Amino acid sequence: MVEAGVKTALAARVESLEGCEVKAGAPLAPLTSVRAGGAAEALVRPRSPDALVALLKLAREEGVPVSILGGGANTLVGDGGVPGLTLKLPGDLFPEVADVGPEEGRLTLGAGAAIVRLVNVMRANALVGAEFLAGIPGTLGGAVAMNAGTKNGEAFRVIDAVEVATADGVGWLTKAQVPHAYRHAELPPGGVVTRVRFALRKGDVVASKAVMDADLGYRKRTQPLSQPNFGSVFTNPPGDHAGRLIELAGLKGYSLGRAQVSTLHANWIVNLGGATARDVLGLITFMQVRVLETSGVDMKPEVKRLGDFL
Repeated sequence: MVEAGVKTALAARVESLEGCEVKAGAPLAPLTSVRAGGAAEALVRPRSPDALVALLKLAREEGVPVSILGGGANTLVGDGGVPGLTLKLPGDLFPEVADVGPEEGRLTLGAGAAIVRLVNVMRANALVGAEFLAGIPGTLGGAVAMNAGTKNGEAFRVIDAVEVATADGVGWLTKAQVPHAYRHAELPPGGVVTRVRFALRKGDVVASKAVMDADLGYRKRTQPLSQPNFGSVFTNPPGDHAGRLIELAGLKGYSLGRAQVSTLHANWIVNLGGATARDVLGLITFMQVRVLETSGVDMKPEVKRLGDFL
């Protein structure tokens, strides 16, 4: 079990690397949107691509596990904490690049930047096409890793290329070189997304803003955005909606410990204050069992788990 504030030999070795900010025993609950879970053995923020590659090389040579923490929007950290290295890329690790022509444009942003940053840069350059990403929490790297989206589109619809770091260096992959599907992208083993290039088009920015405003208004009315949460807990099964099946199972508002199935949207779990990862994971499992019993559907969680679960 990783203890908060305890400095290990691993953290000391990472501190010796140039260009790395290290915090031993760092509590991770405040860095996740559901606000639950334990600490990182070593939370590391690399300040350059070279520092990131050096970290990944150290991890490979010493057999140290590496976990990636983006915006923490769809992540559950175990109560036992996260052993090894937990990487969090700074949002300003890379400069933003806008290559805009008369009819289209390509925007390149760092993977540690918030998704909303893409929306803002898109608007500033009179581009459109990524409206469906507005309002989704988390980072651009996380959006790549889980092919984030809504009913109106998914990230890889507007992704042109992805830069990935491994222990052997940094390189670009085209969209076609990254197999992807609903809420999933297959990155190189041990790879960390560092930058993302988006292909967008010139268009009516006023209409684009209206679409995003309408979507955000709908989200505020139908989702518990004021409470700690994951966003959607389960992927939608083919031809159906996870929220409908959970509500049909009579679980809307059901609680386990301090974790609750939202009374506003059944496919969201909220932290009522003081929920443990054990509470949350137990509730997820219970929801799966009940929906399987009532509807015969095996629900697939889209929440990423990190660390040790007690």
